Amino acid sequence: MPGLIGKKVGMTSMYSEAGKNLPCTVLEVGPCVVTQVKTADKDGYAAVQVGFGDRKENRTSKAMAGHFKKAGVHARQQLAEFSGFEQEYNPGDEVKLEDVFQEGEFVSVIGTSKGRGFQGVVRRHGFGGVGQATHGQHNRMRAPGAIGAASTPARVYKGMRMAGQMGNSRVTIENLEVLKIMSEEGLLVVKGAVPGHKGATVIVRKPEA
Repeated sequence: MPGLIGKKVGMTSMYSEAGKNLPCTVLEVGPCVVTQVKTADKDGYAAVQVGFGDRKENRTSKAMAGHFKKAGVHARQQLAEFSGFEQEYNPGDEVKLEDVFQEGEFVSVIGTSKGRGFQGVVRRHGFGGVGQATHGQHNRMRAPGAIGAASTPARVYKGMRMAGQMGNSRVTIENLEVLKIMSEEGLLVVKGAVPGHKGATVIVRKPEA
Protein backbone atom coordinates (compact mmCIF):
# COMPACT_ATOMS: atom_id res chain seq x y z
CA MET A 1 0.00 0.00 0.00
CA PRO A 2 1.54 3.35 -1.02
CA GLY A 3 -0.02 5.27 1.86
CA LEU A 4 -2.57 5.58 4.65
CA ILE A 5 -5.01 8.11 6.10
CA GLY A 6 -4.41 9.66 9.51
CA LYS A 7 -4.82 12.78 11.57
CA LYS A 8 -2.47 15.35 13.05
CA VAL A 9 -1.98 15.02 16.81
CA GLY A 10 0.44 17.89 17.38
CA MET A 11 4.09 18.92 17.42
CA THR A 12 6.93 18.03 19.75
CA SER A 13 10.70 17.62 19.56
CA MET A 14 13.21 14.79 19.67
CA TYR A 15 16.95 14.62 20.09
CA SER A 16 19.11 13.02 17.44
CA GLU A 17 22.09 10.78 18.17
CA ALA A 18 24.31 13.82 17.73
CA GLY A 19 22.36 15.69 20.41
CA LYS A 20 20.53 18.02 18.03
CA ASN A 21 16.99 19.02 18.92
CA LEU A 22 14.70 18.15 15.99
CA PRO A 23 11.21 19.63 15.58
CA CYS A 24 8.77 16.92 14.64
CA THR A 25 5.06 16.26 14.16
CA VAL A 26 3.11 13.36 15.66
CA LEU A 27 0.54 11.74 13.38
CA GLU A 28 -2.04 9.11 14.23
CA VAL A 29 -1.97 6.93 11.12
CA GLY A 30 -4.34 4.02 10.54
CA PRO A 31 -5.47 1.41 10.99
CA CYS A 32 -7.33 1.75 7.70
CA VAL A 33 -9.82 -0.72 6.27
CA VAL A 34 -10.26 -1.50 2.58
CA THR A 35 -13.73 -0.36 1.51
CA GLN A 36 -13.48 -0.93 -2.25
CA VAL A 37 -11.11 -2.46 -4.80
CA LYS A 38 -11.30 -0.86 -8.24
CA THR A 39 -10.11 -2.72 -11.32
CA ALA A 40 -9.26 -1.61 -14.83
CA ASP A 41 -11.93 -3.86 -16.36
CA LYS A 42 -14.81 -2.58 -14.23
CA ASP A 43 -13.81 0.96 -13.26
CA GLY A 44 -11.26 1.90 -15.91
CA TYR A 45 -8.33 2.08 -13.50
CA ALA A 46 -6.82 0.07 -10.66
CA ALA A 47 -6.97 1.51 -7.15
CA VAL A 48 -7.73 0.60 -3.56
CA GLN A 49 -10.12 2.72 -1.51
CA VAL A 50 -9.48 2.75 2.23
CA GLY A 51 -11.39 4.29 5.12
CA PHE A 52 -10.22 5.81 8.39
CA GLY A 53 -12.04 6.76 11.59
CA ASP A 54 -15.46 5.59 12.74
CA ARG A 55 -18.62 7.45 11.77
CA LYS A 56 -22.01 7.14 13.46
CA GLU A 57 -24.64 5.35 11.41
CA ASN A 58 -27.15 8.19 11.85
CA ARG A 59 -24.53 10.59 10.46
CA THR A 60 -24.02 8.53 7.30
CA SER A 61 -26.03 9.05 4.13
CA LYS A 62 -28.00 6.13 2.73
CA ALA A 63 -25.76 5.96 -0.32
CA MET A 64 -22.59 5.73 1.75
CA ALA A 65 -24.22 3.35 4.23
CA GLY A 66 -24.96 1.01 1.33
CA HIS A 67 -21.40 1.40 0.10
CA PHE A 68 -19.95 0.37 3.47
CA LYS A 69 -22.50 -2.44 3.87
CA LYS A 70 -21.46 -3.89 0.52
CA ALA A 71 -17.84 -3.93 1.70
CA GLY A 72 -18.87 -5.49 5.02
CA VAL A 73 -17.29 -2.77 7.15
CA HIS A 74 -18.47 -0.16 9.63
CA ALA A 75 -19.05 3.39 8.40
CA ARG A 76 -15.84 5.39 8.14
CA GLN A 77 -15.14 9.09 8.56
CA GLN A 78 -12.62 9.62 5.75
CA LEU A 79 -11.98 7.85 2.46
CA ALA A 80 -9.02 7.95 0.10
CA GLU A 81 -7.79 6.03 -2.92
CA PHE A 82 -4.30 4.73 -3.54
CA SER A 83 -2.86 3.29 -6.72
CA GLY A 84 0.42 1.61 -7.53
CA PHE A 85 0.08 -1.10 -4.89
CA GLU A 86 1.88 -4.43 -5.20
CA GLN A 87 -0.20 -6.62 -2.90
CA GLU A 88 -3.73 -7.79 -3.61
CA TYR A 89 -6.41 -6.49 -1.25
CA ASN A 90 -10.01 -7.44 -0.60
CA PRO A 91 -12.83 -5.37 0.95
CA GLY A 92 -12.65 -5.62 4.71
CA ASP A 93 -8.87 -6.07 4.92
CA GLU A 94 -7.22 -3.99 7.62
CA VAL A 95 -3.97 -2.17 6.86
CA LYS A 96 -1.91 -1.06 9.85
CA LEU A 97 0.84 1.52 10.22
CA GLU A 98 3.69 -0.96 10.54
CA ASP A 99 2.58 -2.73 7.35
CA VAL A 100 3.33 0.33 5.22
CA PHE A 101 6.01 2.55 6.78
CA GLN A 102 9.42 2.03 8.34
CA GLU A 103 11.68 4.22 10.43
CA GLY A 104 14.28 6.15 8.46
CA GLU A 105 12.36 6.37 5.20
CA PHE A 106 10.92 9.55 3.69
CA VAL A 107 7.23 10.23 3.17
CA SER A 108 4.95 12.93 1.76
CA VAL A 109 2.13 14.36 3.86
CA ILE A 110 -0.97 15.87 2.21
CA GLY A 111 -3.33 18.07 4.20
CA THR A 112 -5.38 21.27 4.24
CA SER A 113 -3.57 24.33 5.58
CA LYS A 114 -5.06 26.52 8.27
CA GLY A 115 -7.50 29.08 6.94
CA ARG A 116 -6.40 32.69 7.55
CA GLY A 117 -9.30 34.47 5.88
CA PHE A 118 -8.84 37.58 3.74
CA GLN A 119 -5.34 38.97 4.29
CA GLY A 120 -3.30 41.82 2.88
CA VAL A 121 -0.08 41.60 0.94
CA VAL A 122 2.15 42.09 3.98
CA ARG A 123 0.94 38.99 5.74
CA ARG A 124 0.03 36.97 2.68
CA HIS A 125 3.16 37.56 0.59
CA GLY A 126 5.61 39.16 3.01
CA PHE A 127 5.65 42.63 1.46
CA GLY A 128 7.71 45.17 3.36
CA GLY A 129 5.26 48.05 3.13
CA VAL A 130 5.65 51.36 1.32
CA GLY A 131 7.69 54.33 2.52
CA GLN A 132 7.90 55.77 6.01
CA ALA A 133 5.21 56.57 8.54
CA THR A 134 6.13 60.29 8.72
CA HIS A 135 6.45 63.27 6.34
CA GLY A 136 2.83 63.35 5.30
CA GLN A 137 2.43 59.59 5.06
CA HIS A 138 -1.20 58.74 5.75
CA ASN A 139 -2.41 55.16 5.31
CA ARG A 140 -0.11 53.56 2.75
CA MET A 141 2.27 51.63 5.02
CA ARG A 142 0.82 48.19 4.24
CA ALA A 143 -0.45 49.00 0.76
CA PRO A 144 0.55 46.82 -2.22
CA GLY A 145 1.69 49.73 -4.40
CA ALA A 146 1.05 50.00 -8.12
CA ILE A 147 -0.28 46.85 -9.79
CA GLY A 148 -0.80 47.94 -13.38
CA ALA A 149 1.28 49.20 -16.28
CA ALA A 150 1.05 51.89 -18.96
CA SER A 151 -0.87 51.59 -22.22
CA THR A 152 1.21 48.48 -22.81
CA PRO A 153 0.04 45.92 -21.76
CA ALA A 154 -2.94 47.94 -20.45
CA ARG A 155 -3.92 45.20 -18.04
CA VAL A 156 -2.89 43.53 -14.79
CA TYR A 157 -0.75 40.43 -15.26
CA LYS A 158 -2.23 37.14 -14.13
CA GLY A 159 -0.77 35.84 -10.91
CA MET A 160 -0.08 39.31 -9.51
CA ARG A 161 0.56 39.06 -5.78
CA MET A 162 -2.34 40.89 -4.17
CA ALA A 163 -4.57 40.71 -1.11
CA GLY A 164 -7.00 37.82 -0.96
CA GLN A 165 -7.94 34.51 0.63
CA MET A 166 -5.03 32.99 2.55
CA GLY A 167 -4.74 29.38 3.64
CA ASN A 168 -7.43 26.69 3.55
CA SER A 169 -5.80 25.04 0.54
CA ARG A 170 -4.50 21.55 -0.20
CA VAL A 171 -0.79 21.40 0.58
CA THR A 172 1.73 18.60 0.05
CA ILE A 173 4.94 18.51 2.08
CA GLU A 174 7.46 16.15 0.53
CA ASN A 175 10.46 14.25 1.87
CA LEU A 176 9.67 14.23 5.59
CA GLU A 177 11.84 11.74 7.45
CA VAL A 178 10.14 9.15 9.63
CA LEU A 179 11.88 9.46 12.99
CA LYS A 180 9.87 6.97 15.03
CA ILE A 181 6.99 4.52 14.71
CA MET A 182 4.95 3.54 17.76
CA SER A 183 2.94 0.59 16.50
CA GLU A 184 0.90 -0.08 19.64
CA GLU A 185 -0.36 3.52 19.79
CA GLY A 186 -0.59 3.83 15.99
CA LEU A 187 1.59 6.96 16.03
CA LEU A 188 4.03 8.10 13.36
CA VAL A 189 6.61 10.80 14.15
CA VAL A 190 8.01 12.76 11.20
CA LYS A 191 10.66 15.45 11.13
CA GLY A 192 9.33 18.93 10.41
CA ALA A 193 5.86 20.46 10.15
CA VAL A 194 2.79 19.30 8.26
CA PRO A 195 -0.20 21.37 7.10
CA GLY A 196 -3.39 21.64 9.12
CA HIS A 197 -4.57 22.20 12.66
CA LYS A 198 -4.57 19.64 15.48
CA GLY A 199 -6.97 16.86 14.63
CA ALA A 200 -6.92 17.64 10.92
CA THR A 201 -7.10 14.76 8.47
CA VAL A 202 -3.89 14.05 6.53
CA ILE A 203 -2.76 11.52 3.95
CA VAL A 204 0.68 10.02 4.45
CA ARG A 205 2.15 8.33 1.42
CA LYS A 206 5.45 7.16 0.06
CA PRO A 207 7.02 9.42 -2.58
CA GLU A 208 6.25 8.35 -6.11
CA ALA A 209 9.17 6.82 -7.93
